[in-house]
Amino acid sequence: MTVEARFAMAMEGLFPVGPPARLGLAVSGGSDSTALMHLAAGWAQGRVLKVASVDHGLREGSAREARDVSREAQALGLPHMVLHWQGWDGRGNLQQAARTARRHLLADWARAEGLDTVALGHTGDDQAETVLMRLARGSGVDGLSAMTPCTATHGLRWLRPLLGMTRSELRDWLRARGVAWLEDPSNENADFDRVRTRQMLQHLEALGLTRARLVQTAQHMQDARAVLEAAADQAAARVMRHEHGDIVFDAPALDALPDETRHRLVARALCQIASSPYRPRLSALKGALGSPVATLHGCQMMRDSQHLRITREAQAVAGQRAPVGALWDRRWRIIPPEGFATAGFEVAALGAEGLAQCPDRTAWCLPRRSLQASPAVWQGARLIAAPLAGLAPDWRAIVQLSPPPAAREGAFALNTGP
Repeated sequence: MTVEARFAMAMEGLFPVGPPARLGLAVSGGSDSTALMHLAAGWAQGRVLKVASVDHGLREGSAREARDVSREAQALGLPHMVLHWQGWDGRGNLQQAARTARRHLLADWARAEGLDTVALGHTGDDQAETVLMRLARGSGVDGLSAMTPCTATHGLRWLRPLLGMTRSELRDWLRARGVAWLEDPSNENADFDRVRTRQMLQHLEALGLTRARLVQTAQHMQDARAVLEAAADQAAARVMRHEHGDIVFDAPALDALPDETRHRLVARALCQIASSPYRPRLSALKGALGSPVATLHGCQMMRDSQHLRITREAQAVAGQRAPVGALWDRRWRIIPPEGFATAGFEVAALGAEGLAQCPDRTAWCLPRRSLQASPAVWQGARLIAAPLAGLAPDWRAIVQLSPPPAAREGAFALNTGP
């Protein structure tokens, strides 16, 4: 079967009821994403394709490479946009920070372009490397599930139609068509875990631990994870509820669950409230569950004898601002009264100072700590509305819930490291 036919079959499998009329493509210019763009262009058949590249600005030549992708896209008749990341402060894990920033930039771009689906260029090689990296970290079922062909985060669907293909066969396909691609020098930098893992795979294949075997392991783990997620879904219906953006558990019922299910449910809640696709480390989660009040993953956990409440941490949203009507903290939208002119107004956290201006506690929808992290409308330093604290109740605060965790990314995994 040709590469084109396999791509079409993969796309058909991702959309049982038919592909969308509009599709975004994330293209870095490397061989995998370049193949994705060319294959999608041949497959589209009248569907609207839009292309975006992220320029992280971390090395010389990145801007030129983004322009090269733009020219390649335009030669295929596809509109292209360069997204710029300027958020690296030199601290923490560079590759992790770049991945997170890239996903946020692509999500913002897709929404602005009216897209609800974005295709990514991950291949079977990426899948094998991911499994091996997580195996080295002691990951369990979720981590070893690695990447799935279709996931949902940030209110979008993310597709990986190339997971069933290898990098070498895609490069052969490009060469046969005279299509060039860019080589990222960081792919040879052994300072990065993924590069070292890629190099190690060459030696492990002699022992039978091939890329194909690792990909097969990921599939087995995805099947196992589906069973665990189904059990968690059934438990969630009994032990948890949503309350104005918070998630509240029946504490005794939560404690009675098996450890795996309990940890899975609480990790889900943390990620949903923090709008994060990555779970906290298991050791940190266990420590937080053993404390009456804990801060974890940008959230606060508050427990008494009857309830465990998880809310957003006020400090985590202290600097976040958005226009009225736009998404704030990636999950809240403030709706003004009909006909209200919102120019000059913005949404930010209510905070302790704002909450002090809402003295009628009978109108509070949530506890104090939750309200401090809730969305409010400000005009400069003047508080205009705090819907969840009872100020100006004709304004509405609508929370956008994350998709079911079973549809989320395989990287949405419980880390077991220290």
